[in-house]
Amino acid sequence: MSISLVRNSYGKSRVRLVKVRRAAEGHELTDIDVDIELEGDFDDAYTQGDNSKVLPTDTMKNTVYALAKGHPVEPIEDFGVLLAEHFLGKPHARRARVAIAEKVWSRIDAGGAPHPHAFLRASGERRTAEITAAPGDVAIVSGIEDLLVLKTTGSAFSGFPRDQYTTLKETDDRILSTLMVARWRAPAGRRDESPTATWERARRALLETFAGQHSLSVQHTIHALGEAVLAACPAVDELSLSLPNKHCLLVDLSRFGLSNDNEIFVPVDEPYGLIHATMKRGG
Repeated sequence: MSISLVRNSYGKSRVRLVKVRRAAEGHELTDIDVDIELEGDFDDAYTQGDNSKVLPTDTMKNTVYALAKGHPVEPIEDFGVLLAEHFLGKPHARRARVAIAEKVWSRIDAGGAPHPHAFLRASGERRTAEITAAPGDVAIVSGIEDLLVLKTTGSAFSGFPRDQYTTLKETDDRILSTLMVARWRAPAGRRDESPTATWERARRALLETFAGQHSLSVQHTIHALGEAVLAACPAVDELSLSLPNKHCLLVDLSRFGLSNDNEIFVPVDEPYGLIHATMKRGG
C-alpha cells in the first residue's frame, strides 16, 4: 500500500513559566504557559526513523527558560515573537507557531494599598497570544479567554421559531452568564506597538458592554461586544468572539407549594449554547 505524509508538525506543550521581576518599589509577576509547534523538513523522522533533523522538544522547553532569563516576557506578544523567530532560525524549520496563555494575577489589597509582593488570582481568565513565524512574515493574534461573567437581569430571549420539539419558554428577564473568548489581530502588515494597552482597553470594553447592554439574545450581545472593542481599540482590525452560554435554569418549586419569582436557579454545565462571530472594520 502506498501512502503519502501530507502534513506533520511537532513541538512542546504546556511549558510552565513564572517570572518575578524584583524592584525596590514592588515585584512584578508573570505566570504563563507556552506551546511551541514546528513545521518543516521532518518527513524522514516519520518515514525512516531518522532523527537527525529533529530538535528535541526538551530543548524547546529549556529555550523558553533561557530566553526568559535574558529577555522580558511582557508583553507576551513580544516574547512570543522572540521565541518563534528563534525556532524558525533552526535548520529544517519552515514555520514556527508559539501560543502563550498568561494567568492574570492582581496585587492583594493590604492596609488600604496594593501589597508590593503578594498577589491574588481570583478567576481562570487568561491573556493569550499566538505567534506564527514563516520566512518574511510574522502573524500575531492576541486575546483573552475564559473571562467568566454573569448578570442577573437585563437579558431576554423571545420571538424565536417553534416546532414540534420546542419546549423552551420565552423570557424577557433571565440570568445571562458566559465564558468569553476573544481574539483579535492588527491590519495585515502592521504591528500593534502597545499590545498591553490594547488588551486592557479590549477587556474593559467587553466588561462594560456586557454589563450595560440590554441583551435580546447572546447573538445580540456578541455583536455589541465586537462593536465596543473595535471602537475602543484602534489597533484592532479584526475580532473573533466565542460566547458559550452558561445556563442558570429556574427551579420549579410549584410541587412544594412555593413560588419562584426569579430567585432560585440551578447552574447547568452541559449541554450549552455556543455562539461565534467574527467582525472586521469596513465590512
